[in-house]
Amino acid sequence: MAISEKVREQMQASSWIRRMFEEGMELRRLHGAENVFDLSLGNPLLEPPSEFNTVLRRIVDEEAPGTHRYMPNGGFPGVRAAVAEQLAVESGVPFTGEDILMTVGAAGALNVILRSILDPDDEVVIIAPYFAEYIFYIQHQTGVVREAQSGPDFLPDIASLKENLNARTRAVIINTPNNPTGVIYPESIVAEIGAAIQEAEREHGTEIYLISDEPYRKLIYSDDRFPFIFKHHVRSIVATSHSKDLGLAGERIGHIAVNPADPGKTDLMDAATFALRTLGFVNAPALMQRVVAEIQDATVDVSEYRKKRDFLHGALTEMGYSCIRPDGAFYLFPESPMADDVKFVQLLQSKLVLTVPGVGFGTPGYFRASYCVEDSVLEGSLKGFAEALEEARQ
Repeated sequence: MAISEKVREQMQASSWIRRMFEEGMELRRLHGAENVFDLSLGNPLLEPPSEFNTVLRRIVDEEAPGTHRYMPNGGFPGVRAAVAEQLAVESGVPFTGEDILMTVGAAGALNVILRSILDPDDEVVIIAPYFAEYIFYIQHQTGVVREAQSGPDFLPDIASLKENLNARTRAVIINTPNNPTGVIYPESIVAEIGAAIQEAEREHGTEIYLISDEPYRKLIYSDDRFPFIFKHHVRSIVATSHSKDLGLAGERIGHIAVNPADPGKTDLMDAATFALRTLGFVNAPALMQRVVAEIQDATVDVSEYRKKRDFLHGALTEMGYSCIRPDGAFYLFPESPMADDVKFVQLLQSKLVLTVPGVGFGTPGYFRASYCVEDSVLEGSLKGFAEALEEARQ
């Protein structure tokens, strides 16, 4: 037995996203890359905005002494202050650098948060459909996963959430705009989630954190204001990254923002800084910290993703697929025309179109298609989508 049984079990249940990506590599080898239409992976297509390259070149050319040495584990004080200043403008909450911790992406942020707050067998509620890796993050940090459900509009079912809150609940994780649906939770729903958590705290005499995973926060196609969590629950934490809004997925740069009003903020920030170091991240990448500090108000050209959404959503619904039009992120989550979403995804795969079954996100009966790909991939996929739909109906 070369590896742990726990890891072996997790690997066998691991992400459908990665599984489909690997199968896509084999299909490209067999059929040629130009004949395979891979919509399985949320790998940001758009290059970083011009401001990124300008700032990066200047910082690299400066070559100031100590540029590549260790800094405080939580990040450069000036960087944390710059992030806090922009977040205060966006949210209306008086953040300072003391409320911010620079992290190795949003995934690093979530693991640091969970490590900081969970004792063995504490429970964390996630809401389906959810990003599948949440399960492993929680398990790695000694927690137990509980799954609440959404309604047919993919908005959280508050009754289901309440059923999953108990004396062992330590946190609730939400994700909006959502991966895999692209749905944005309205302010009213976030308020109801906060109220449900507070009701459970009073009933059980406990403290529960509301954690918002927000890497798609700036990829919004409507005029609706983003529903920040801070005014809806005092024990609230944001985990985010610049993977999507700045197109920097490979640079692994993000941050944690703790509600300034949280009465336990000082202990939490100390614990998170300790967890960052001892989980082995040590600190967020120094060069990327300096760059993103100067471009906090920049984003990729979101209109390009909106065009891709409109094209793919319009084409699929015209064919006969049932699919909510998302207002954020870069995914569609259509209903599978077959009861078994895995079988339908396999049927699409036989047409050289790669998607991800909804079961991988805790919501069978659907599939996820990522439209952050070249237009030629979206256009080329339509024939396979049409043929698969026709065969499924037969």
